[in-house]
Amino acid sequence: MRRRDFMMTIAGGLAVSELAGLCSAAPDQSPPTAQHKEPQMYTLTKLPYAFDALEPYIDARTVEIHHTKHQQTYVDKVNAAIKDYPQLQGLPINDLIADLDRVPEAIRTTVRNNGGGVANHELYFAMMRPGKQENRPIGKLAAAIDSQFGGFDQFQQKFSAAAVAQFGSGWGWLSLDKQGKLAIETTPGHDTPVMFGRKPVLVVDVWEHAYYLKHQWRRADSIADWWHLINWDFAERNFAG
Repeated sequence: MRRRDFMMTIAGGLAVSELAGLCSAAPDQSPPTAQHKEPQMYTLTKLPYAFDALEPYIDARTVEIHHTKHQQTYVDKVNAAIKDYPQLQGLPINDLIADLDRVPEAIRTTVRNNGGGVANHELYFAMMRPGKQENRPIGKLAAAIDSQFGGFDQFQQKFSAAAVAQFGSGWGWLSLDKQGKLAIETTPGHDTPVMFGRKPVLVVDVWEHAYYLKHQWRRADSIADWWHLINWDFAERNFAG
């Protein structure tokens, strides 16, 4: 082979080798595979007791319907409302309803009504446990009730009267403001003290679906029975936490 042909062969081989090396070293320019992120939606919280655990004060059928039908409906409706708003998904339910101004106006009323329904029912069911005959507050909450209301008996009377007098469907609350003062209040619909910058400590549901199967129209009787079911350990943690 002549020298000129030999040099051209070597040069050509080097060119192919260098090109192959460049190709193998080149970064992958293909677009990344999109990662599909599932929306974080609310789910129905499991009850901490059986449906019949609150008898004889609340019957099993009322607890079952209240939890699996009414509360489930609020969960489904708030999920449907926020499904196209990823900025609202994954928020704790109290965070969602605490600042309704950030909720788009098109879904604000739905979120208020049904998000409130979810939050209120979660607290209501969590704040009860199988009943006792003697059932009174404990710890710091007991001391605060004594100080602000003149004792538990006076507090119980005032709370019951307020809850019975709530016009239409709603809730009775013992709430705590930012200055640490307790207040008895009621809210219509599914409004909650959380929406007004206060912390719920105790709650009773006075919607008719909460008591109608057992107590019919007798709201006062249903509230009298509810006092046997309060989980004061839970209420104390709510107050002191």
